[in-house]
Amino acid sequence: MPKPLFDQVDKVAYEGPETDNSFAYRHYDPDREVLGKAMKDHLRFAVCYWHNFVFLGQDMFGGDTFQRPWAGREGMDVARAKAAAAFELCTKLDAPYFTFHDRDIAPEGDSLAETNGFVDEIVALFATEMQRTGVKLLWGTANLFSHPRYAAGAATNPDPDVFAYAGAQVKKAMDVTYQLGGENYVLWGGREGYDTLLNTDLRRETEQLGRFMQLVVDHKHKIGFEGTLLIEPKPMEPTKHQYDSDAASVHAFLRKFGLEREIALNIEVNHATLAGKSFVHELAYAVANDLLGSVDVNRGDPQNGWDTDQFPNSAEELTLAFVEILRGGGLGAGGCNFDAKLRRQSIDPHDLLHAHIGGVDTLARGLVQAVRLIEEGAVDRFREERYARWTEPLGRDILAGKKSLEDLAAWVLETNLEPTPVSGRQEMLENLVNRVV
Repeated sequence: MPKPLFDQVDKVAYEGPETDNSFAYRHYDPDREVLGKAMKDHLRFAVCYWHNFVFLGQDMFGGDTFQRPWAGREGMDVARAKAAAAFELCTKLDAPYFTFHDRDIAPEGDSLAETNGFVDEIVALFATEMQRTGVKLLWGTANLFSHPRYAAGAATNPDPDVFAYAGAQVKKAMDVTYQLGGENYVLWGGREGYDTLLNTDLRRETEQLGRFMQLVVDHKHKIGFEGTLLIEPKPMEPTKHQYDSDAASVHAFLRKFGLEREIALNIEVNHATLAGKSFVHELAYAVANDLLGSVDVNRGDPQNGWDTDQFPNSAEELTLAFVEILRGGGLGAGGCNFDAKLRRQSIDPHDLLHAHIGGVDTLARGLVQAVRLIEEGAVDRFREERYARWTEPLGRDILAGKKSLEDLAAWVLETNLEPTPVSGRQEMLENLVNRVV
């Protein structure tokens, strides 16, 4: 058995708000009933493989700072060591789920066949560890952005050979996700976009991407995968402009290709802010259009214009987020994936425990506070009252298509209509939120 990476802790457990144990949950009580469901079943939080076991603390100005046992090494021994550490972290956090990219878990070989063999070996190890620990797979995905073959995109690449290779890679990733009982499958278009329009045929690339997604949907049904397919919006980085830039652009894309009932959204906090939106806005848009599938919880830094992927620490932000999630009926088969990484000076492996503990507690606080805000009802009552006249005859007739512009003009002239503005009460509503938070 490999030496434990987190030897200071047996298992993180709930000890309540007054505990001084830094390796304990203060707010996350997994079995606490919230709206008739256990807290763990609302949050369904997941540990992500790539930031925790692939990222080694490097940035664009410096190399590795995390001296993990596998640092500077490659090969299948390293892949097995990472797998052992991943399930150790999940079990010590009592995390119900994990997530991964195919190239996180196994190295690339000299051919796709060899690479697939490496993946199969680790997937078999995963299956054994999942059976032993009870940890489940929230979702899998394929890395179609790191290898040089994808420098000009995968599905949107000008070379159909690259499109074909990407298709083969996604097929394998979907197959192993299905094999492991994954509850979702995510597609992130890391390089599905462009750096300059001077060398880009945008119409052609969009058509290629649409065809690729149709092939993914076809394969889902062919293999009998009952999980949800998800697209994760992001506006930029690594490309200057990505085609899946925000929830609305993905919605338009899905409708164009007839996929709006086949694919849902995985909304990430930091991606929303990069798009100039808030996480809450993106959630509300997804809920309003029946597209919410799952979420990546992290945060950016207001002083940095890039994807810093920090662990969440704002209970206020997550309170408002859970208000929208609960209004939409919850996350269903989705969950809260911690797509977040340590700061490069946080070099102790146990910092991974501290980061996740803080993130999970922030999620738990957000959930409980959202329920309180909903149950108090003041915000919802105000919203209902603000739109109440749309339930009256004029409003109903407009929405039912029973009024033309000529009808409306005649009505205004006949009644000498002079609408009176009504206060939006933003400050009052913000005060109501602050009383809960």
